[in-house]
Amino acid sequence: MKTEIVPTEIAPPVHEFVQLYSSTPRGARLARLMGTQQLAAWGWPYDEEFSRVCALLLGELTANAATHGRVQGRSFRLRLLIGPGLLLPRTLRVEVADALGEVRPAPPQVLFPDAESGRGLLLVDALSARWGIAPRPPSGKTVWAELELSNTPAC
Repeated sequence: MKTEIVPTEIAPPVHEFVQLYSSTPRGARLARLMGTQQLAAWGWPYDEEFSRVCALLLGELTANAATHGRVQGRSFRLRLLIGPGLLLPRTLRVEVADALGEVRPAPPQVLFPDAESGRGLLLVDALSARWGIAPRPPSGKTVWAELELSNTPAC
């Protein structure tokens, strides 16, 4: 497993997108759509493999925040960062912060083939170069995943 607790970033990002969304299924869907739209604005079109992988990561992390990290009346935050300032060079970092104080999500595990849930973090682990969790004071957590950039768009 590639999960760990590390600092969020070590230098300012080259590109950054931050937005709050309601902790609902509709908010999770909107966050995924807006995140992929932002990637397209930065030069990764919707039909590229990189964007499709990012859409899967966005979908899993935002759905988890809306479902398992939900606190009544509190939103979750989506943050996308691109830059050499992250711990890996030329990295896209997807961060989803929710208000639930539980810092450690359940570790990914193998499930029965007919199980209807529980595969989200397995997908995140398989698709990302690294992922992890960080506390978000005063309460809450940030679950993040990093992808190495597949190409250099003209942005």
